[in-house]
Amino acid sequence: MLFQTIANVFRIKELRNKILFTLAMLAVYRIGFWIPLPGVDQSELIRFFEQAAAEGSAAGRLASYVAIFSGGSFGQSTIFGLGIMPYITAAIIFQLLGSSLPALKKLKEEGPSGQQKIQEWTRYVTVGLCIVQAVGWLTYITSSGLVYSDVQSPLWWVMAVTALTAGTVFLMWLGEQIDRFGIGNGVSLIIMAGILTGMPSAVRWVINNFEPGDPTKMGWMGLLLLIGGFILVIAGSVLITVAQRRIPVQQAKHTRGRKSFGGQRSYLPLRVNHGGVMPIIFASSLMVFPSVVLGGLNDQVQNSGAVGWWPKTTQWLDDAFAMGQFPYVLMYIIMVYFFSFFWITVQFNPEEMSKQLRDNGSFVPGLRPGPRTAEYLETVMERITYVGAAFLAIIAIMPMVVNTKLNIDFQVTQFLGGTGLLIVVSVALDFLQRVEAALLMRNYAGFLGGAGDKPTR
Repeated sequence: MLFQTIANVFRIKELRNKILFTLAMLAVYRIGFWIPLPGVDQSELIRFFEQAAAEGSAAGRLASYVAIFSGGSFGQSTIFGLGIMPYITAAIIFQLLGSSLPALKKLKEEGPSGQQKIQEWTRYVTVGLCIVQAVGWLTYITSSGLVYSDVQSPLWWVMAVTALTAGTVFLMWLGEQIDRFGIGNGVSLIIMAGILTGMPSAVRWVINNFEPGDPTKMGWMGLLLLIGGFILVIAGSVLITVAQRRIPVQQAKHTRGRKSFGGQRSYLPLRVNHGGVMPIIFASSLMVFPSVVLGGLNDQVQNSGAVGWWPKTTQWLDDAFAMGQFPYVLMYIIMVYFFSFFWITVQFNPEEMSKQLRDNGSFVPGLRPGPRTAEYLETVMERITYVGAAFLAIIAIMPMVVNTKLNIDFQVTQFLGGTGLLIVVSVALDFLQRVEAALLMRNYAGFLGGAGDKPTR
């Protein structure tokens, strides 16, 4: 059945061309990922970040954070080093401002023309963020001695900042081309491609550390637990991504002459995980700052040779807010809950939804249209968000807990949860839904089943 469905995908010329175009654009992204930034000592840079990751220093934490879900890598200073994250940050900024600023909200309501104007502003903000991040990154590697001294000049700085900025802008353009000519959801596909490229390294680590007779290595039980945990987390991620709370909605009956119209019963779907991966992204973005700042402060204090209570305090703070420690995990969970409720506060408007139901002649059985319906929708959304946030918190902390307690490399545990896994699951489900819709539209049986008697081209 699966192979027949895949064959059906490539029988449709339009769908086949879209998928092949998407794969070609992703291949261009991976080729550009290996183009180094001129003037940077790449071998020394890789050695520096490998040592930083092994020691758990501030630089190692920042590099790991960027590599997980930005589509770029600081450990390999390439033209795509900043990844697509500046564009995502700018899009999130305008999405949040669009819910609070009346001018942007009015512009969004204008339709395609307003969305095009907001998209144009998003690109400008992306370029500004790229310049700021590029200058900060180049300043850091220059001060760390990772740039050849004979190339450090104002001209090199202009070239390096331009190259990093152009790399992100090119990734943004690739994403838009996939949206236009490919299967769609281009930016997310680029991030997913960057995440999945770490899977061969994770499999290689498991193979190299699998020694059933060695108590210091992974045995059969550890391997089975790892595989079982991976399957369970994937299944849970799919379940919570598609889970909905269906509110029954009744349409009012209208009588015109001798005929009655309306009266159908339908459902209003409310997603359990309404915020998607955004709460984890926000929480991860903020949690990296205390980890990096306290780590850098502790390194500076310890290297200065200071004595007394101050070095002990900075050392305790650095250890407490290291990834996987209890204070870090507790703060992480609090931040995930906070941003889950913050996101529905910004994105979910029960008053507007209640008004739309009333204007369409629909109502929730047993509730009066208007404020009472809005209050009910808000209460239901708060309850299911509490459950969704709990699942997000579990998914977010699982990689760091497994990494710390079971001593499994983080490049393996990141596929047991976290932002990367949710992004991969969400994008994969969206991809399958798009292909499913294209197949069913032409009477083909899709991935989820269903019969098609007479396929059409």
